[in-house]
Amino acid sequence: MTLDPGAARPRPSLTPPEFASALAQPRHAAPAQITPPATSPAPVPFPTGTAPRRGRTASVWLVGILILVLVALIGYFLSAMGPGASLVGMLLALVPLVGVLFAVRIVDRWEPEPRGLLALAVAWGAIASVGIALGVDWVLSLAFGDGTSEVREVLRAVVQAPVVEEFAKGLGVLLIFATARRAFDGPVDGIVYGALIGAGFAFTENIQYFALSYIQGGAVETTATFFMRGILSPFAHVMFTSVTGFAVGLAARRGFSTGQAIGPWLLGLAGAVALHAFWNGSAVFGDFFLLYITLQVPLFVGFILGVVALRREESRLTRRRLGDYAAAGWFTPQEVDMLATSAGRKAALAWARSLRGDRSALMKTFIADATALAATRQRAITGRDPQAAGDERDLLAKTTATRAAMFAP
Repeated sequence: MTLDPGAARPRPSLTPPEFASALAQPRHAAPAQITPPATSPAPVPFPTGTAPRRGRTASVWLVGILILVLVALIGYFLSAMGPGASLVGMLLALVPLVGVLFAVRIVDRWEPEPRGLLALAVAWGAIASVGIALGVDWVLSLAFGDGTSEVREVLRAVVQAPVVEEFAKGLGVLLIFATARRAFDGPVDGIVYGALIGAGFAFTENIQYFALSYIQGGAVETTATFFMRGILSPFAHVMFTSVTGFAVGLAARRGFSTGQAIGPWLLGLAGAVALHAFWNGSAVFGDFFLLYITLQVPLFVGFILGVVALRREESRLTRRRLGDYAAAGWFTPQEVDMLATSAGRKAALAWARSLRGDRSALMKTFIADATALAATRQRAITGRDPQAAGDERDLLAKTTATRAAMFAP
């Protein structure tokens, strides 16, 4: 079964020959010299200004589109399933959504993305992606009729749903990359945005499935549907769209423009479609539970191990970039070791809690700003962010002030 008619055409590679591996850190520009700090800098107040926000926030027009589509979706659910069943479906759909959001939060904890963009990702999946999928289904029903033959249902499950839904979700990843480029640093960021879009889509889709089950079979059928979708497969859509996000994240790490990222996006989209079709096909053509245990569970475990490997790469990147500042005198080697490992951060927070007045909040700020500083320097080295110098000045001032506040009597 061919999922991508254009798969035979050559696509841009995600691992160009000039890089040693897919996770290698390219250097497109010579790093600027870091100016050493003054000897024993005196404590300074926190800067009142903020780093440039352009390229790190959602576009207003995207928010406007989402609001319009949300109004249409609310009308659709209320008219098709009624307020009672829709409410039951929404309450049940919140359960797997909370679990998924907690898991994604763990992945994003090392260098958190802007909260506005995280909210946009969930909203795009829950609103725009579902609206696009429903719109395409409506158009196809007008064109080919609303029949329910076995062949038609198979095509919907194995071809139409994977292609249309992954395109709709993947479009959100590409739009975030295009409009908030400075907040898209690498594969982990792509996985986070893709996972949240997938989580949003699954939330709205689950409302529909749970509501229909409640209408057609009451509590018994609703419980069975909840077990299948909310317990066994809450991460299915998350995993599919994360493949697209990973591909776009690799493009971001190499400093690709939006136009250059189209090729990797299409390649990641093809992988997401293939996984989605394989998942749906296991329910249509084979023993779902047998395939779930023998194929889907190992696939999910592999996905988790891949995320862990990428997190470790982020840790190594933080150590390298903060090491640049340590060489110039901004940090001590011990601080770099502390900031670049999870164990070091936990120990630092425990130490800060032991200080007078519990200064763990200051330590959390220090860790977050130092990690953002490392990411900022990486963007400057690769030449993909002309505003990195301004961010660097602000973050250096903030880390200096936070350190002074922690050691204040």
